[in-house]
Amino acid sequence: MMMMMMMMMMWRSVTVLMMIVVNNRSAAETSLTIRTVRPCERLTEIPSNISSNTRCLEVKQTQIRVFPSGAVTSLQLLRKLTILENEMLESIGEFAFANLPRLSDITISENIALESIGAYAFFNLPELSEITITKSKHLTSIHPDAFRDIVKLQYLTISNTGLLFFPDFTKIHSAAPDFLFGLQENNHIARVPSNAFRGLCTQTIMEIRLTRNGIKEVASDAFNGTKMHRLSLGGNQQLTHINPNAFVGSSELVVLDICHTNLSSLPDSILGGLRTLIAESTEQLKELPSLHLFTKLHQARLTYPSHCCAFQNIHRNRSRWNPLCSQPKAQDNFNFFRDHCLNSTSITCSPMPDEFNPCEDIMSYVPLRVLIWIISVLALLGNGVVLLVLLGSISKLTVPRFLMCHLAFAGLCMGVYLAVIATVDMLTRGEYYNHAIDWQMGLGCRAAGFITVFASELSVFTLTAITLEHWHTITNALRLDRKIRLRHTCIVMTAGWIFSSLAALLPTVRVSSYSKVSICLPMDVESPEAQVYVVSLLHQCVTSTLSTMAIRAQTKTTAYFDQNLGQVTVLDNSLCLF
Repeated sequence: MMMMMMMMMMWRSVTVLMMIVVNNRSAAETSLTIRTVRPCERLTEIPSNISSNTRCLEVKQTQIRVFPSGAVTSLQLLRKLTILENEMLESIGEFAFANLPRLSDITISENIALESIGAYAFFNLPELSEITITKSKHLTSIHPDAFRDIVKLQYLTISNTGLLFFPDFTKIHSAAPDFLFGLQENNHIARVPSNAFRGLCTQTIMEIRLTRNGIKEVASDAFNGTKMHRLSLGGNQQLTHINPNAFVGSSELVVLDICHTNLSSLPDSILGGLRTLIAESTEQLKELPSLHLFTKLHQARLTYPSHCCAFQNIHRNRSRWNPLCSQPKAQDNFNFFRDHCLNSTSITCSPMPDEFNPCEDIMSYVPLRVLIWIISVLALLGNGVVLLVLLGSISKLTVPRFLMCHLAFAGLCMGVYLAVIATVDMLTRGEYYNHAIDWQMGLGCRAAGFITVFASELSVFTLTAITLEHWHTITNALRLDRKIRLRHTCIVMTAGWIFSSLAALLPTVRVSSYSKVSICLPMDVESPEAQVYVVSLLHQCVTSTLSTMAIRAQTKTTAYFDQNLGQVTVLDNSLCLF
């Protein structure tokens, strides 16, 4: 009993929880976690009595405001340091982690109040190989001398911070192979300055990730003195310009990722060494550099299928041939022969052209080309005549005639759309890939897409209204007081026009898109909103068709004209599915 009371008293007096775990490999290696265990008992500084044998130190959920210089200098055997979830931590002072000869891993994460990291914080750390600074939204400043002479640094990532400017990494001087660098999701960093990575690493950097920042510009000489294998600039949606001299003095770049940016051009100086180009969802990159500049390209992931048309059977213009190409066994080494000896080579490119995004003709088959002209001419002439006849005698305008006017107008709009597509096909015949981007991204394609969706929706709406009007007239044939008036029909069709206009307008405000395919239909289903939109259009067609068939089944005893109109209604509603 006394033992239990003593243990309870000891628990109440604890202000810091220290967990010491003896490593199975050596009894001398220890792991220590420092944290505040109760809100009323606050740890405000690093304890001075930490064992000098500590190998792993975690400072977590404390009330420390400043991580001062020399706080862990006595831990000469320390290998891993983690500073995690300290809500009050505002700054990491000068020389905070300096002069620890065995420290190899530093992680600073989820310290929401952290604002600055002082000079020489990472200094004289001969074994340090990994630094992670993340999830610190208020971190706005890292001193230019914070990182110095970290010769074994192999992994450095800074993400999810509030940094206002590109940090200084030029004094790290790492000599480690396969260096990985990440500066990601820092929304306030707007510019990559000159010589940003000069002095970062003397070896080839495996990858530089500058993804999902707020970068708008890459300055001249930004990568001067840098050897890198892969560069990722993806997700910088405000990035509009890379200086033509940004890569002067750099070398060995073989993979470039610029997806989800607003770049409209690429520097010519780096294209000769690229093996992989990733430019998906880069809508402003409408024109690629001369394809003969891509002397080593093997894979291209682009935005527009028309760009892949140009890469088919590309011809390499090699000014100098490798002398080994003439050797009998040169072809046995496939990679060498492909890179140095072939003038023609295949390039894996996506998205590949298809029926909706062709290389040569919008209408690939002659019968289809002839048919679309016939249908468009008949639609224009037939519906135009119907409108002239019906509107020529407005005094005799009845509810059925009024509805037929709207149906004829919808058919006339569809004829206009088909005529536009047929005309573009005729003007770009055999070389559509040269005009694809200008057409699909231009006003003409958006107007054609708007017309066809508006016509389709208005047609379906009007046919449904006609079917309901006939059903109402037949079922209430002897009730003249329930007769549908023209003013009621005007209200219904006004709602139909508003609905059809809104449905056609949505793809112009980035809910789906008319630019996805050559025939300007809203077939972009990449976003959830676009998927809902397209499914809603199809659902409306199905629902309208089924309801029309159900209503017609109840009116089998109607006149021959009504039966035929019902058949036409069901057929036209069904066609909207295609």
